Amino acid sequence: MLAKKTVILISCIALSVGAFATSETTPEKAAASGSKAASADFRKDYHRPAEIPYPEDNQFSEAKANLGKMLFFDPRLSKENNISCGSCHNPSFSWEDAQATSVGTPMTRLGRHTPTILNLAWGEVYFWDGRAESMEEQALGPIGAGGEMAQDMEELLIELKEISYYTGAFEEAFPGEGLNRANIGKAIATYERTVVSSIAPFDRWVEGEGGAISDAAKRGFTLFNTKAKCSSCHEGWNFTDWGFHDVGIPGNDEGRYGVIKIDVLKHAFKTPGLRNIVERAPYMHDGSLTTLAQVVDHYDGGFVKRPSLSADIVPLGLSADEKADLVAFLETLSSNDTPVTYPKLPQ
Repeated sequence: MLAKKTVILISCIALSVGAFATSETTPEKAAASGSKAASADFRKDYHRPAEIPYPEDNQFSEAKANLGKMLFFDPRLSKENNISCGSCHNPSFSWEDAQATSVGTPMTRLGRHTPTILNLAWGEVYFWDGRAESMEEQALGPIGAGGEMAQDMEELLIELKEISYYTGAFEEAFPGEGLNRANIGKAIATYERTVVSSIAPFDRWVEGEGGAISDAAKRGFTLFNTKAKCSSCHEGWNFTDWGFHDVGIPGNDEGRYGVIKIDVLKHAFKTPGLRNIVERAPYMHDGSLTTLAQVVDHYDGGFVKRPSLSADIVPLGLSADEKADLVAFLETLSSNDTPVTYPKLPQ
């Protein structure tokens, strides 16, 4: 079971960088794409939350977040001391790495695209296949994974205990517990939860600023919620249902099926959120699509048909203008986040 969560106001976090939605509006009522009535009906489902959730067993503290940030950018967490969490989750690329698939510490190419950590505080399960049930588990996973950071945890603990900053910082963040495996995961997860996208033009429009986005983007938003069927999976303020779907990407990777042996989950991957999506190319779990236009073309009818394909993935019959409007809408989801300062690592 996931830990019950409590919350803290976003505005109180110094490090911040920034159930399925429902609607009584039918596609028939929204047929007049971009109409004020249709937009208003859909916009109510996309208001940003006021708080960041934290689990009861890992409440926020500034000491934890500061420590987690230092660990996140410290390459000593990898076996070869050459990559950090931030190597793949690079803030310059909206916490991805701009490569089709990731590279591990032995400089080996991995099989999946790096997912962003942006807005993961609201997540339910983690990694493309959902194999981690908490952010704390997710934070530790790559450190010990052979193809990723490949670090021996016992050796890492010895190495970190030889650095006076870390022994003191762990004691401050976790009084009476200090430096151990679980607290490494808790510190990194605490920092990752502060990685939140800032206000985007779309948010200003949702709150009533009519000119915040273009007419094309407004039409795209209505399409997103009706004919294009995007909101079937990309719902709510972060544009994800946190579920798993086979969206018809070619390949042999069976995704969620590798964790839960249910046929419908073959080739199913977690729905990514769409915040700052322009900055996160390439796309999909394998990084096979390089532009948002290609992504729209894929969903319009370029998908692979197979038994596990999601029932929501059907030919859409979108016109060239409708595709352009969808991309225009997606571009409004990018926010001007506060630049991340890299910490000076302790010796």
